Amino acid sequence: MTKTANSPFPERISLADVARATGAALGRFDGAEATRAMSRFEASHVGSEEHPTIADISECLFFSPGDGRIWLQDQRMVLLHTEALGSLRRELIDSLGQESARGLFTRAGYVSGARDAQLVRKHWPDAEPAAAAMAGTRLHALEGLVKVELVHVRYDPETSDYEGEFIWHHSIEDDEHIAAYGIGGSPACWMQVGYATGYVSTLFGRLVVFREVACRSMGESQCRVIGKSAERWDDVEEDMRYLRARDFVGASQYSGVGGAEPRAAALPTPPRKNDAMVGASSAFNAACHLLHRVAPTTATVLFTGESGVGKEKFASMLHSIGPRRDKPFVAVNCAAIPETLIESELFGVERGAYTGAGAARPGRFERAHGGTLFLDEIGTLSYAAQGKLLRTLQEGEVERVGGTRSIQVDTRVVAATNVDLRQAVREGKFRDDLFFRLNVFPIHLPPLRERRDDVPLLMSHFLQHYGRKHGRKVTGFTQSAVKALLNYDYPGNIRELQNLIERAVIVAPEGALLDVHHLFTSGEMLDKNVLSVRPDGHLAGGDGVLLPQSVPTGQAMADRVGSGSLGQVEETLIRRALEQCGGNLSAAARVLGVTRPQLAYRARKHGCR
Repeated sequence: MTKTANSPFPERISLADVARATGAALGRFDGAEATRAMSRFEASHVGSEEHPTIADISECLFFSPGDGRIWLQDQRMVLLHTEALGSLRRELIDSLGQESARGLFTRAGYVSGARDAQLVRKHWPDAEPAAAAMAGTRLHALEGLVKVELVHVRYDPETSDYEGEFIWHHSIEDDEHIAAYGIGGSPACWMQVGYATGYVSTLFGRLVVFREVACRSMGESQCRVIGKSAERWDDVEEDMRYLRARDFVGASQYSGVGGAEPRAAALPTPPRKNDAMVGASSAFNAACHLLHRVAPTTATVLFTGESGVGKEKFASMLHSIGPRRDKPFVAVNCAAIPETLIESELFGVERGAYTGAGAARPGRFERAHGGTLFLDEIGTLSYAAQGKLLRTLQEGEVERVGGTRSIQVDTRVVAATNVDLRQAVREGKFRDDLFFRLNVFPIHLPPLRERRDDVPLLMSHFLQHYGRKHGRKVTGFTQSAVKALLNYDYPGNIRELQNLIERAVIVAPEGALLDVHHLFTSGEMLDKNVLSVRPDGHLAGGDGVLLPQSVPTGQAMADRVGSGSLGQVEETLIRRALEQCGGNLSAAARVLGVTRPQLAYRARKHGCR
């Protein structure tokens, strides 16, 4: 419990602190039945006291009454009246229709589950898969949405295959849905299904789909849900469509499994490709909504974002779902064409215009007539080429190099850049009139590190795609690989994730799980808490091993903590930090450069408290 200098109120009060101070019980979450059910995990046997427990998780919940905020570790939370949530739910259903509202709540639940899984992985990195999975049910209950009763669950670490069955009690969604609409014919726990899918998929690094097979909103006495690895469902497309913001999103490797027919789309759906757009994060969905809005028009679109975020894929999709989809889509990388050739490439050339021009040749504008011209890395165009491009956009006509007549073109221009064009205008490197001509409808695509909720979906997608492409049988990812991929910063964005997984699929033994040393082989800088192996065979980083912020190496480390295994070194560091700080966990955690829950977990593990 901490206090600010100028406020009489504690800055943050954890639920666990309140329980200790008042003697009030937090309530037992796990009973004998849960213990027996958890023992069915193939990977390990987990008892009711396996960490993280409900007490461990409650240590992460903080109230800050002085500034009006509530925190679940580093994620801000909110207390909301159930009637207010029910009112919002009813208004969305009545205004958008049940299908659209269900999709909104499912995607919101998915993001919440993914964030909770990231929290568990960050603060309890050494937790067994079974205990980490159970932590999701505890977090779900702590957040006030539902009480979860475990029926059975199975996770095979050799194949990364998952199957689980749960009963939900006291669902807030059912209470509000029944109050508004009475008993109906379809399940109503939409957010909770999305939460379970997001949590388990993020935890295990592969798509695990949950389905509510019985619901109180359908007149059942209790809600029952089943979760399985996506490829084990016969008609997973029916479930996946609620995770997609738009019909053109997520034509994934699981679509059509078991012969299920995809539903009809409001807009013509493009052919399903293995490299389809995949994602469910709020940032990705926002970009998809903008794409859907502008696609039917002829407006010029400018995609911005770092290299590798998928600008060309979005541009191609824009063309595929628009009225010009039956006409050509022509892509040009402006940075790949020499400055002396850019004009002839874009606008064409007449015979004899220069030495070697033995025949007239149409440019990209003419070839894209009636369709779409995608100009990638447009910020690299020379000032002269920018002027000619501006004229073409204004007049709708081109003049070939060496030509004497204008040619009318009806081409929709879509541009992309990974540089700040406004800054380029201020520096005199880009024409301001061309910028405003291109910036009619900007769409910013965020980097992958800002949409980590999409990483598990992309991991599953690329794993299946490259397994088929290279004729390799791959079953999934090890837990170390999942942790590394979820914590990596991806300077190369989606393109880099794609390359990492393709490389690993090729390198890994047939039928094996992809591990860290299959993925990161080109000098990528991993998170300091992720176990990796350098080419010389020595450890780089430490998988959950506590190291002080100023890490000694070689003889200095031996002198400070003595010799022994990694576990012994960790125990020695913990004991010395606690002694130095007089047993204060928070102070010792700061010395070691970890969070308090991480230190508390490991201290109990080594019997240090």
